[in-house]
Amino acid sequence: MTTATAATPEHAGLSSQRLRKIDGWMDRLIGDGRLAGLSVLVSRRGQLAYERHAGFADIARGLRMGPDSILRIYSMTKPLTSLAALILYEDGLFQLDDPISGVLPCFKEMRVYAGEGREPVPAARGITYRDLLTHTAGLTYGFMNATPVDAMYREQGVDFQTSDGTLAEVVDLAATLPLLAQPGLAWNYSIATDVLGHLVAVLSGQDFAQFLHDRVIAPLGMVDTAFQVAPDRLGRFAANYARGEDGRAALLDDPATSRFATSRAIASGGGGLVGTGRDYMRFCRMMLNRGTLDGERLLGRKTIELMTANHLGGDMASMGQARFSESNYEGIGFGLGFSVMLDPARAQILGSPGEYAWGGAASTAFWIDPAEDLAVIMMTQLTPSSTYPIRRELRVLTYQALVD
Repeated sequence: MTTATAATPEHAGLSSQRLRKIDGWMDRLIGDGRLAGLSVLVSRRGQLAYERHAGFADIARGLRMGPDSILRIYSMTKPLTSLAALILYEDGLFQLDDPISGVLPCFKEMRVYAGEGREPVPAARGITYRDLLTHTAGLTYGFMNATPVDAMYREQGVDFQTSDGTLAEVVDLAATLPLLAQPGLAWNYSIATDVLGHLVAVLSGQDFAQFLHDRVIAPLGMVDTAFQVAPDRLGRFAANYARGEDGRAALLDDPATSRFATSRAIASGGGGLVGTGRDYMRFCRMMLNRGTLDGERLLGRKTIELMTANHLGGDMASMGQARFSESNYEGIGFGLGFSVMLDPARAQILGSPGEYAWGGAASTAFWIDPAEDLAVIMMTQLTPSSTYPIRRELRVLTYQALVD
C-alpha cells in the first residue's frame, strides 16, 4: 500500500485516528477479493489531508495501485465537458435557453416516443443547452435496457464508447431517433453530454479533444488525463474488472488490448477520459476555489455558482423514474453537469445541502462539499458501479472523521 499526505489531518479538522477506519474498509474490500485495488483522496481547506492506495491496479501484471495509476473515469468526464461548454458560455457564444438546433440543424424537427405501435409526436419545443447540461433533453442511453427507445439506440449503434464513427456522425445518427420524453419535462441519464461535446467542437471550431485539453486539462495541470493512454504510460494503466461467479474481481478489460490504449476517431465527452486521482483532485480544488487554481482562472465565480445550483425545480424523484442510480432520487437535484444535494435526510445519505457529485461506470466517484470545504475522490476499476454500495460507505467513513 502507499500512503501520503500533504498535511496532518488535524490541521484540516479531521481525526487521524478516525480516518484509519477508511484504511480498514479498504483492506477488507481488497482482502476478500471484491476489489483489485482502491485509492481514496480527501482534501479539506486546501490541504490533502488523506491519501491512500491499496491493492493492485492490475493483478495479473502485479502492478500495485499508486498515486500515478491511470484509470478509466468514464462519466466523471461529464463535469469536465460541462466546464468546457460553460467556458464558451462565458465567451458569449450561447445562452442556456438557446435551442441547440441553431448550431446543430439535425435536432430541428425532433419527435417524441408516444408508446408501442403509435407514431412519435412532435417535440413541443427545441432541446436547449440547459437541457443537455441537466439531462432533461429527452435523450437516453442504449445500455439502460428499459424502453423501446433504448433498444433503438442499441440497434442503430448510438454508443459513443464503442463506435468507430466520428463524434459528428454518432450525434447526427442520434438526432434521427425519437426522444424518450418532451424536452425539459423529465430527468433521464443520457448521451446529452456527448452531444454537448460535439457542440463545443462546432462552436469553438476546434476538435473537441483538443479544446478540452487546451482550455481545461492543461490549465488545470491534469498531466495524465486524456482520451487515450499514451504508449509510454501504458505501464501505469489499470485493468478493469467485474464481479466473478465466485464474488472476486474477474478481468473485464485488459490494459494491453483496451480501446483506451489505441487512438480512436471519437472522443466521448460523456465517458471517454482516463486519468489519476491526483489529476481529478486538481479539478475539485478549482471548483472549491470557485473557478481558479494556482493563479489560472477557468470560470468566473458566478458561473460556478450557477453550475452548482439545482436546475430541476425539485429533486430527481419529481422529474423521472430511478432507472439509473445508486442512491435515492429523493432529496437530490441536478446542476449543470453533476448531482446537487438538496436534503441529506430525504436522500438518506450523509452530506451537506449544496454538495455536488458524480461517478463513473467503473466505480470511481467524487464529491465536493463547499459547506465543509471538502473534496473526496475514490478511484477503483469495477464495472458496473452498482456492484457494491462503496460510494455510500465512503461517505460515512469520511464524514465521521470530521472533528472541528
